Amino acid sequence: MSHLFDEFRIKAVTLRNRIGVSPMCQYSSEGGMMNDWHLVHLGSRAVGGAALVIAEATAVEYRGQISPNDVGLWNDDQIEPMIPITRFIKRWGAVPGIQLGHAGRKAGTPRRWNGVWGDWQQIAPSPIAFGGNASWIPQEMTRDDIQTVQHAFREATRRAVDAGYDWLELHGAHGYLVHSFHSPLSNHRTDAYGGSFENRIRFTIETVRLMREVWPENKPFTVRLSCTDWVEGGWTIEESVELSHILKREGIDLIDCSSGGAVIDAHYPVGSGFQVPFAERIRREAAIPTAAVGIITEPRQADQIIRLGQADLVLLGREMLRDPYWAIHAAHQLGQKKYLNYPDPYHWAVG
Repeated sequence: MSHLFDEFRIKAVTLRNRIGVSPMCQYSSEGGMMNDWHLVHLGSRAVGGAALVIAEATAVEYRGQISPNDVGLWNDDQIEPMIPITRFIKRWGAVPGIQLGHAGRKAGTPRRWNGVWGDWQQIAPSPIAFGGNASWIPQEMTRDDIQTVQHAFREATRRAVDAGYDWLELHGAHGYLVHSFHSPLSNHRTDAYGGSFENRIRFTIETVRLMREVWPENKPFTVRLSCTDWVEGGWTIEESVELSHILKREGIDLIDCSSGGAVIDAHYPVGSGFQVPFAERIRREAAIPTAAVGIITEPRQADQIIRLGQADLVLLGREMLRDPYWAIHAAHQLGQKKYLNYPDPYHWAVG
């Protein structure tokens, strides 16, 4: 029986435990460039004992930023500032990961503490507004647009390799571009990219294939899915299971199981570990490793998820913002002191 502090290996990459930092936007870049904030933010979680540190949703195009201050990999100049960060994360025993995405019709929304909006035209499978503050109508993507964005994902993947990342995640959740192709609520196309399940997942499968051309075969390639839209007539967990089957055949190594974000008026049954059943079902029915995410806060809760075989990894978001040393504290609480990952300069604190 596995537990929270067992190692986890995918291909040539071994995680020192089953604890990861979920990708979280920091709204702190200029021109898509990482900076000292990202070094301290991501690096401190590696020092704090997490095994996997995934950088925020990183835009593959300028117009794909969730906010105007998000990190990007749409040009080669954005590689160099990442290299000291991935090097630091590795130096302290963690695996540096990156989530590549495109915000689609939800792009350009301001960061929480100011009102700066994106100054570009949003794109999407269909000209349907998300609603709320994002009430603009996006431009429906042409076939040329689709190919351009898919090429951008490929090139951003190449840059991620050069920047030193050892774990790759395609963002296919939360109503952003990839997910908006999946969901019938946002995809009303009548061509080869809309209508049937096979057509709605076509953008994703084609994009994965292009990314795999440049991503090393011996490193993990994962996908985050919104496993349900929480709305009648939307994307379902059954479709997520079937897509996960297909993604496994396409060489994907793990599914990061989230949910929602497709429409503004969805009602979520938010509570402790409310998305864990998705990770458990996909792991069981698609026979692929999964990560559980969403209001996982307590060490015993996280350990139980692993021990019961509900997921292979737990990814923490807000809790890691509250406590960068959550993994070290969890080892103490669970009586797993032999798994403590104190860095050498902190050994005065080991008791």
